[in-house]
Amino acid sequence: MITAIFDLDGTIADTICDLGDAVNRGLAEMGCPQHDYDTYKKMVGNGARKLCERALPDDRKSEAGRLHELFRQNYAENYLCKTKLYDGMADTLAALDKAGVVLAVATNKPQDFAVSIIDKLLPDVDFVCVLGGTEDRPPKPDTAIIVDILSRLPDEKNQVFMIGDSNVDIQTGRNAGIETIGCAWGFRGREELEREGADYIAEAPADIVGFVTGKKDQA
Repeated sequence: MITAIFDLDGTIADTICDLGDAVNRGLAEMGCPQHDYDTYKKMVGNGARKLCERALPDDRKSEAGRLHELFRQNYAENYLCKTKLYDGMADTLAALDKAGVVLAVATNKPQDFAVSIIDKLLPDVDFVCVLGGTEDRPPKPDTAIIVDILSRLPDEKNQVFMIGDSNVDIQTGRNAGIETIGCAWGFRGREELEREGADYIAEAPADIVGFVTGKKDQA
């Protein structure tokens, strides 16, 4: 059995504009400076609470809880305004599914938003589960989310890949003792993925199929 576990933000879908807009609205309400989308690409990856903390000025970090509340309100109203799948991702997931690969999502994005985005953008893809950030499970790079996913699968020999665009995803895979595929089109870029030691680096979603099925050599 082969299992492919995907990150969501910066891997399956480009979500940065909706994320950035939601945080910026909260920052504006609090009278704080806002940020551009490229800056947000460096802030995301460790969950919504950490994103809000990073977005605040140094002298207002203690107000991260308030910004997180505003973020959730704003994001709930606008989380699919600008978010879209990366080109080729739907075909890649369909090809993996057709090849018999078990598919799952492991993201630090809040669970409710993660499930809703996947349901709306990929209604025909059969994921064994979509797991996001919750209060009772530590975020990636902790391996708890990987353990949770694998516990739902048959107890048999299983080759597992963690697929994502950031150092957090590569660290998660390494911590879990599974192979990693870095996505160069995402928020962080190839250099960070190489530096973190990704086993494979995909330049386009279609490359993932070859890496997972063994039909493409390591980068």
